[in-house]
Amino acid sequence: MNVEEFIGHLEEEFEDITPGTLKPESEFGKHFEITSINALIMIALVNTEYGVVINANDLQSSKTINDLYKIIKSRIE
Repeated sequence: MNVEEFIGHLEEEFEDITPGTLKPESEFGKHFEITSINALIMIALVNTEYGVVINANDLQSSKTINDLYKIIKSRIE
């Protein structure tokens, strides 16, 4: 997995995100709101696609897409 693949999965999963707009340095709040529903979708996406468990604290501590990617990547290896 690389960050571009991760971004692709996010863009596919969330219809509010215009494909091609997310970059590793993109801040979550500028592209979509982390509501409880979106958080559950994100947690399920990461678990299904990568076999990694993340939680609400991981999402809250991640300011950018790359921040969350690094958390996921560290749990894969």
